[in-house]
Amino acid sequence: MFDESRIVLMGDPRVTGIAVRDDGSDLVPAPPGVRLAARKADPAGAFRLLRRPVADRLEFAAAALPAGLHLRLVEAYRPPERQELYFTTYREKLRAADPTHGEETLDRLASRFVAPPAFAPHVAGAAVDVTLVDDAGVELDLGCPVDANPEVSGGTCYTYHPAVTGPAAAHRRVLIEAMTAAGFVNYPTEWWHWSHGDRYWAFVTGHDHATHGPPETGL
Repeated sequence: MFDESRIVLMGDPRVTGIAVRDDGSDLVPAPPGVRLAARKADPAGAFRLLRRPVADRLEFAAAALPAGLHLRLVEAYRPPERQELYFTTYREKLRAADPTHGEETLDRLASRFVAPPAFAPHVAGAAVDVTLVDDAGVELDLGCPVDANPEVSGGTCYTYHPAVTGPAAAHRRVLIEAMTAAGFVNYPTEWWHWSHGDRYWAFVTGHDHATHGPPETGL
């Protein structure tokens, strides 16, 4: 049975308290074999960068898909200022929707959809937002669009939400199998978000430290 309350969020102290021993790997472009989403707000191509070990695993996942299916990378590395903008904007939307929320509640609710900037896997180059497309580049139905927040999607952004059935659920299973086999972990509030080497990955896999922190600070 789906139980949202059992999901450990990015801002949970069990996650944010994990140490980082950065491996120093470079940010590199997305690997061949991974299709790229057009991002008008990313003229320099920064969103297509990711840590080299993450890129290698993404290439493995892409190669593991059934014939006729392809990975589309929507976003990988995210500059800190962009992460801050996303987090703050969503947090203020939540405040406007319910002014009775306290600051801790707002932080918790916001972290279902956008990681706190200081701990965000995207800022570390350790996370990818991906979906599936067919040979013609047409995006498949995975239950809701990438970046649909819990309010807009009615909760179907959650990876294992019971309302996602039929072909959409089948497509999610394909994505889950390929990404998991490549060593990624999923953030269960976002079916499209996968990471390796960050604090959330360390928490899920039982590692005592993360290997990727924000490149700008080495945290």
